[in-house]
Parts: sequence; C-alpha cells; structure tokens
Amino acid sequence: MTGPELLVLWDVDNTLISARGFGGLMYREAFLAAFGRELTGPVDLGGRTELDVIAEVLRQHGIEHTGEAARLLADALATSFEARRGDLTGHGEVLPGALEALRHFAADPRVRQGVLTANLRSVALLKLEEFGLAHLVDWDVSAFGDDHADRAELVAFARGRARHIREFAADEVVLIGDTPHDVRAATTAGVRLVAVATGRSSRQDLLDAGAGVVLDDLRDLGELTRQVWEAAAPGNRTA
Repeated sequence: MTGPELLVLWDVDNTLISARGFGGLMYREAFLAAFGRELTGPVDLGGRTELDVIAEVLRQHGIEHTGEAARLLADALATSFEARRGDLTGHGEVLPGALEALRHFAADPRVRQGVLTANLRSVALLKLEEFGLAHLVDWDVSAFGDDHADRAELVAFARGRARHIREFAADEVVLIGDTPHDVRAATTAGVRLVAVATGRSSRQDLLDAGAGVVLDDLRDLGELTRQVWEAAAPGNRTA
C-alpha cells in the first residue's frame, strides 16, 4: 500500500466545536433576509444536512421547495454566517480534546482526515477557521451538507474526492460523530464509526441507533486513537 491507510472524517458541530444555538440564530436572520418575514418555530439542526433542513423550513412556512428557493435560503445563510463570523467564538468553544485529536491525526502519515458535516461548505470552513482548526483538515477529502440531502450519501462524496490520494475501501473509512444521524450514515454507507456523546444525544441514544463504539468525549487521546484503528479493521490494526 502507498499513501495513508485511513480516511478519518469528522463531524463538526458538537463533535469538534460547540456553537450553542448560533446556527439557529443564523437561520432566523437568513430566512428574514431571503423571504422578508420571520421564521416561526424552532429549527431542528441536530446532525441533519443543510439541504434537508432547508427543505423542511420551506415546507413548514408554505414555500414551494424549488431549487431557486433552496438556493436563496442557502445563500442567505452563508451570508449571515459571514457577516457574523466575529461573533461565533463568543457563542461557543472548541470541545475538550478536539484540538489535540486533530493535531494527532494530522501528524500521522497513515491518516488523511477531513470533515463530513451537515454544514454548507462555506459555513464549515468559516467555523473551523474562527476556532483555529481549519488548517488541520484536508478540505479536498471532505463532504458537506450542500452536497446531498442524505447524510449517508456524503460518505461517497468524501471517498470520491479522496481518489486523488488513493481508493479508500469502506473499512478504511472512519466517521467520528455525535448523533444518531452519524451512526445511520456510517451504517448505511458501510463504513466504520466512532461515536462520541458530546452533543445532545446520550451514550444510550447512540448505542440504540446502532453505534458499536461510544466515547464520552475526546479527552482520552489514547483511547480515541485505539478505537479509530480498531474500528478501521478489528483485530488487524495496531495504533
């Protein structure tokens, strides 16, 4: 084998960073800017892709889900985040252990790491730039919430984008995420998973969704590293 042995794909919100409701605030500003009226009711982000959330928001507000309407809201959302990027770090933080974990895997020549996130690409980049993490991620092997509405399909986008490095088999791809949506994406796509109970979903929620490995958080780098390599090929790899 030449090149990295693993493709590690990180969720962003509530896995690497916490933004404490900032995304919901941006949706409210974007909806007002796009359609000239207030968004009503909560916005359930929770690991769903941006295209999926946008479709639901449009439906809930009686707006026909056309490509034009979806693009209008997506563009307004990206603009809102850009206009308020300086406020982001005041609303959240890098989660414990995340920086150390990203640094560790970025320095390991056996690993290529990207993100697999529900966010629009521009928003994901902005978030990790503001929290000082963007340089540790390979954006050319990542997948985003504006690639496809189904999170499981994002795995194929990431694997496809990584082909300039080499073909990564399914058992050479490891997702790290905090929601049942991450669990289902990994299961559906046939790739490996390390779940972390760092978001709204409890350890039991993640186990019930089908996760075989659930960590409380990213603080124990040794355990995280062990689980990533064991998840990649049980019994065949060592950290």
